[in-house]
Amino acid sequence: MSKQIIPEEVVISKIYEIRGVKVMLDRDLAELYDVKSIRLREQVKRNIQKFPEHFMFQLTREETDNMVSQNAIPSKQHLGGSLPYVFTEHGILQLANVLKSGRAIQMSIKIIEVFIKMREMLLTHKDLLIEMENIRKKVAGQDKKIQMIFDYLKQFIKEKDEPKKEIGFKQKKK
Repeated sequence: MSKQIIPEEVVISKIYEIRGVKVMLDRDLAELYDVKSIRLREQVKRNIQKFPEHFMFQLTREETDNMVSQNAIPSKQHLGGSLPYVFTEHGILQLANVLKSGRAIQMSIKIIEVFIKMREMLLTHKDLLIEMENIRKKVAGQDKKIQMIFDYLKQFIKEKDEPKKEIGFKQKKK
């Protein structure tokens, strides 16, 4: 990749949720940072103390198979023949410190900004979901009351259809 700015959509398309955490594959990060995957992994192994499990972890075979089956990745060969490592938001920031290239720092900042925007969107949608749930709860208990109103209105319609007895003074017919 050249020094061009990577669109946010490209970064977002490389973010996955695994084990309940948003992560990026080592291979995708290497591509964004413009380094070879093997070099990225070497730097991580040399600095493994900087990458606790909540910064980075290796996928299991089942998780890798699941990503292939969901077309998140085209094939296991796409991963270079080994189980991939994935990096959380904190791990991505740490990678920039370990790789120390201008490109890695620039892309790391871009990726962190995307993570922040995603979190802000999630909070906005969370507020909307909570409000909708509150409305649903208010309306949910009203079904019987609404049905009772309709039943009551139907009684008026039935009464209107039936002929009514005349009220008042009646003259006898001669």
